[in-house]
Amino acid sequence: MLYVMKSIGMNFKMKILVTGGCGFIGSNFLNLAFKKNFDSIMNVDSLTYASNPENVNSNEQHNYEFRNIDITNIELVEKAIKEFKPNVIVHFAAESHVDNSISNPQNFINTNVIGTYNLIEVSRKYYEKNELKDFHFIHISTDEVFGDLPETGYFKEDTPYNPSSPYSASKASSDHLVSAWMRTYKFPATILNCSNNFGPNQHIEKLIPTIITNSFTKKPIPVYGNGLNIREWIFVEDYCNAVFHVIDQREKSLNETFCVGSGNELTNIDIVEKICRIINANYDLSYDCLELITFVEDRKGHDFRYAIDSSKIKKILNFNINTHFEEALAKTINWYKDKL
Repeated sequence: MLYVMKSIGMNFKMKILVTGGCGFIGSNFLNLAFKKNFDSIMNVDSLTYASNPENVNSNEQHNYEFRNIDITNIELVEKAIKEFKPNVIVHFAAESHVDNSISNPQNFINTNVIGTYNLIEVSRKYYEKNELKDFHFIHISTDEVFGDLPETGYFKEDTPYNPSSPYSASKASSDHLVSAWMRTYKFPATILNCSNNFGPNQHIEKLIPTIITNSFTKKPIPVYGNGLNIREWIFVEDYCNAVFHVIDQREKSLNETFCVGSGNELTNIDIVEKICRIINANYDLSYDCLELITFVEDRKGHDFRYAIDSSKIKKILNFNINTHFEEALAKTINWYKDKL
């Protein structure tokens, strides 16, 4: 049985193109998409240091195609879209590590801004030329575009943009491009601004993978500043489920922006201590992981707090978190432990 776009009420072969499908969120999305019986799936990825083809469980997938393409190459992007003829494009591809954006912002401008422009402009021409009635471009973004929050309040879809880092500025730029294409060209798109994801396949440079791997290898666990900066954490499978809700309910999600969060709001030191306590309680180590915590110089321009009001996507698309936070943490810890 082929995957059906419910809101259109048609049985047609859905072909989905994913950018950045060998990265963290993209690979988790693909692994779930394989179980949904899309007719055809194409993965476009430039295979940077943070990507890994082994993240994608594609061995038995006969409807899957991978192309090693950098989205900054507009000719190759155009060729892929023309040849594959997707109904849906989900744009995960991005440079995402804030520290790297501070030391080398150029890569972030190239991929996140120029790359996104290439995708939406090629997609627009493809959409208009073929007079497609079922086309949908889904742009994956971040809550970091809004800057930071004081101790109270939440990001909402109408929160003014106020990015703090080169990374968040580049993502804000890409959001504005997609939004402008929606308004000027009636380009059929949806923007998702999400809280911090965690789970399998994330590069070890990120906070939660660093905590886990350093705990098991008895290395210092670095915590910026005083550890009181606050983040909201969502399990990657739950976020991917939000993307599927957007695809399934095209009529309701088209030309909308949704903030996607979980309500799991913790200080950085709290998440470090929580993971260390889970490891201490469930794994037979000869040392206490909590003793590995090391406070380091704070990040430049470090946002204080992120927190999301997800009421819009809950109301319109009936989206809810499926995974208990502690269960998701335990699953993530076990995945990284098995990879050591």
